Amino acid sequence: MFLEITKARYIRNFTIELTFNNGETKYADLQNSLNGEAFEPLKNPDYFKNFKINFNTIEWDNGADFAPEYLYQISKTNIE
Repeated sequence: MFLEITKARYIRNFTIELTFNNGETKYADLQNSLNGEAFEPLKNPDYFKNFKINFNTIEWDNGADFAPEYLYQISKTNIE
């Protein structure tokens, strides 16, 4: 099964609640994943929280996105 994000909700800081097509809901803290030029604008919390689901993952207006497999791998089942 290919992982897809079916729901995404901003929680706080750089944490997003993600629901995957396998039925699991997990929490991704992306603060330490914002590396590189495309992710620089996302370091602004106001910009970060304005994402949308596009195709099978979350994406920001500047085209920055993360593979759903990566998001699944770094996510936790509990919010910290």
